Amino acid sequence: MAQQAPAPAAPAAARAAAPAHADPHAIRVLLTPELETVLASQMLGRIASLNAGLGAHVKKGQTLLSFDCSEANARLRMAQAEYANAKETQDVKERLRKLDAAGDTEVLLAKTQADKAKAAISLTRVQMDQCVVRAPFSGHVVKLHVKPAQGVNVGVPLLEMVSDGPLKLRLNVPSRWLQSLKVGAAFDVAIDETRKTYPAKVSAINARVDAVAQTVELEARIDGKHPDLLAGMSGVARFPGLQ
Repeated sequence: MAQQAPAPAAPAAARAAAPAHADPHAIRVLLTPELETVLASQMLGRIASLNAGLGAHVKKGQTLLSFDCSEANARLRMAQAEYANAKETQDVKERLRKLDAAGDTEVLLAKTQADKAKAAISLTRVQMDQCVVRAPFSGHVVKLHVKPAQGVNVGVPLLEMVSDGPLKLRLNVPSRWLQSLKVGAAFDVAIDETRKTYPAKVSAINARVDAVAQTVELEARIDGKHPDLLAGMSGVARFPGLQ
């Protein structure tokens, strides 16, 4: 009886193909911006205008949103009028004191009232500054939490921003790599969304090891400028020289 021939071995290329998660050198990475923030309301009020849309590019100091501040404007005018009256009273008391027609206490009280009124002007101006929300850095608006004419309370999120410039790579690698891995170490990162591979270098190593996971957090930078990369993209980093 003839023996059945053994099945042919798989081609070498097919044997080499393995899923990314089976590669001991493959580490998941996340692209993050240099700066990101959630801008929250510092006052109770109604939004008068929203000057930046989703994904819009804004410059540092640009007005993103403004509140209806008619009440604050009225308080400022009132404070200015009270200060003018208090300052006039102070000047009169000081002139009378030179003529010995007013005492030191009267002059001091008049000055105190003028200083109080002047402080009220400063306080109102600070409150008015909160009526306008400006971009703390140049970047993009990535989320809007409010709409024009909406009323908001103090602390309510208004919008979220990420900064311009190079993105950071964040990843966690086995802590046993610390003996060989240094700042400046080069590696390659394949980004899922672009299906491209980019050269990168380690820029920072955390000073604390996660004792449970036995990993250490790294930050890295991709070499060069790549407009196709966006914050939130992810991929796989490979350190072929480390095991």
